[in-house]
Amino acid sequence: MDLNGRVALITGARRIGAVVAEALARRGVDVAVSYRQSKGEAERTVSQAVALGRRALAISADLTRAADCRALVARAVGELGRLDILINMASIYEARPFADLTEQDWDRMLAVELKAAFVCSQAALPHLRATRGRIINFSDWLPVGGRPRYPGYLLYYVGKAGVKALTEAMALELAPDGILVNAVAPGPILAPPETTDSDRRAVERATPLGTWGGEGEIVKAVLALLASDFITGETIRVDGGRHLR
Repeated sequence: MDLNGRVALITGARRIGAVVAEALARRGVDVAVSYRQSKGEAERTVSQAVALGRRALAISADLTRAADCRALVARAVGELGRLDILINMASIYEARPFADLTEQDWDRMLAVELKAAFVCSQAALPHLRATRGRIINFSDWLPVGGRPRYPGYLLYYVGKAGVKALTEAMALELAPDGILVNAVAPGPILAPPETTDSDRRAVERATPLGTWGGEGEIVKAVLALLASDFITGETIRVDGGRHLR
């Protein structure tokens, strides 16, 4: 896919999402990003894209609500004129013991991790058919390998495992429309803000390449998937070989 003049919608404007949006803008892509609480970060992302000469907008959306997901896609297309790339990146990463989980926790977490990707993709389908576009979902290195390692993250793990399955099933179904659907499964890319120095070093020791990857490695994976016209239904682990140990 030639990126110049394309339009991308990214759900989630924080941290990695902001870096991906800037990288796309540098390559000639107009971008829309969604946010719920991170309005300031979303607006900074938009400002960066505009400074690079691209059209950009930040859209408030509660991705636990199907109506908001559909409205998000409609507004992005309405203001930017088309849609070529949908990147389903929004996520909730929080720990809670299994015994303490509620039905409300299940509904909220799975809505953001899995349902939003489904609803946004379905809402985007007519527009992506017109452009023979791309969908990139975000999973996680652990469920891709089928190995839960961290107690307390059951709903995150289940949601991200579902994203991999959703990616494969959509890729098969949308292939006749020329829409390629893939997923990125990050490993140790960015340490959460609360990570201690000792925990950070422990992750480095457990990673064969001996370091955290950084946001740029996710950008490279996204760009590689967008560049290909023959990869679909794939989930790419970007984890420094962490799955090998």
